[in-house]
Amino acid sequence: MDTTDAQPWTLENLDLTRIDVARIRHDEDLFFLVCAASFAEQAAQPHMHDLVKQFAGDRAWQAWLRQCWQPEKCQHGHALAAYVRHVWPEYDWQAGFKACLDAAVVQPPELYRERGLTLAARCVIGAGVASHYRALGEITDEPVLRELVACIKRDEVRHFNRFCQQLEQCRTEEGTGRYRMLRAMLGQARRGRAPNHDAALQPVFAQCYPQQVAEPASRAQLADRVHQRLRPHFGANTTARMLLKPLDLSPRLHDMLERPLTRFSHRVWPQPSRANATLSPEPARS
Repeated sequence: MDTTDAQPWTLENLDLTRIDVARIRHDEDLFFLVCAASFAEQAAQPHMHDLVKQFAGDRAWQAWLRQCWQPEKCQHGHALAAYVRHVWPEYDWQAGFKACLDAAVVQPPELYRERGLTLAARCVIGAGVASHYRALGEITDEPVLRELVACIKRDEVRHFNRFCQQLEQCRTEEGTGRYRMLRAMLGQARRGRAPNHDAALQPVFAQCYPQQVAEPASRAQLADRVHQRLRPHFGANTTARMLLKPLDLSPRLHDMLERPLTRFSHRVWPQPSRANATLSPEPARS
């Protein structure tokens, strides 16, 4: 495996001076989404080592994880945090991130005894996160943010393809059946395709609406509003095809499963909670 898979972009390429601040600054939903994404990416970094350790003995795969996957994932978090600090400088990002860590809302992906099942679950996460960033890019017209999330999405798709390749190798070595792989994948999907991005919204809400964060209806309404902004752009068909790729099915089985898996993707995406709480017109970001 080629471990010289150089990063196709770097943080230095992100010219923050080109941000059209006036175009995005007052979009609260995008503030929540970008900030939560920065928290999720940064908070997940310690858990990456667990995945690397599980593949002890596979020097080539561990080298790619350490030299390509981990640095690129770290770069995602740093770039998103830099964007938040530039557009919303009055927001105390470091305090919010500390609250995210203290609340332990970002959970590590499940590690199975069989490496193949761990990779199958990881493919679901990769497909979901790629879809999340694709949707995020479609709901903003701020050029630098669109460029940034497009770069992250391309990274996530490359990572997904690499995990699929490694999964095929594990399937051959371990003899993991497709049915067990599908069960692991559906289990991960039920926990949420981008669960840490969703969970990381809560510390942002808590910091911006301290008087109302204890009210479940208020938290639910905020989450519903943000998710409904993304939902029309999620692309369940594309995600379903990505989820089917690791299974390497025959064309007939692929066609049989694509439609129900698309419906499943629609169903597990966060649904409105029907909360009717009234929120303050402006968040407290200081």
